Amino acid sequence: MRAGVVACSMLALLFAGPAVAGNEEACAAAANLVHADFSAPHVAAGIANKALKVLVVGTTSSMIGGPNSTSKAYPVRLQEDLIRRLPEVAVKVTTFAKPRETAAEAEKALESLVAAEKPDLVVWQTGTFDAMRSVDIDDFRVALDDGIDTLQSAQSDVVLMNMQYSPRTESMIAVGSYAETMRLVAMQHEILLFDRFAVMKQWNELGTFDLYGATKKTDVAERVHDCIGRLLGALAVEAAAKVAGPRKDTN
Repeated sequence: MRAGVVACSMLALLFAGPAVAGNEEACAAAANLVHADFSAPHVAAGIANKALKVLVVGTTSSMIGGPNSTSKAYPVRLQEDLIRRLPEVAVKVTTFAKPRETAAEAEKALESLVAAEKPDLVVWQTGTFDAMRSVDIDDFRVALDDGIDTLQSAQSDVVLMNMQYSPRTESMIAVGSYAETMRLVAMQHEILLFDRFAVMKQWNELGTFDLYGATKKTDVAERVHDCIGRLLGALAVEAAAKVAGPRKDTN
């Protein structure tokens, strides 16, 4: 299901409200957990060709509840950050979200999504509902492997993004084995991992954000999404910089 399309526009920068103004210090509190272990050659090629397309695939945690569900969610913030970092590049971030979807369910739609969008980078946000449904860990891993193979065959770089951290549900949902499986799969496929769970847990432990009360405070959710978008942007650009001398298309 299509949850929203974020068109490339510098005007998007005008909608950064007071909730995210001066958020850099808060974002930096977990920046040590976000690093490009591998390169992103298709992102580098997109930058070199002055046109970068990003596809975010996931569940409703890619949105914020209420009237700002799309305009202040992290895919929009990711686009804004990439526009800021890459002012000469036309950046387009498109979001497809489907509620309560497992990795296996999402994997079935990936081929058609990338065929339609032809993204340079796919951010695949998954794992939450696999953990909630106690999906067999081997089945989870197979779904990840198959999905990544599909994305890489379509000439897209991949960022795996794991589940959110919430102190409200930490003791109720066993996410550890799923997060660890995502880490191992990312390493084996030599793709990027955005450890959202660890990032948000560190913010909570440091008192950067009150995640226990975040469900009742949309301003906190907006700031968290702003930081995730910024950190994702930094990750993509860092990974692209690892590619030596990307060539422009001559067609």
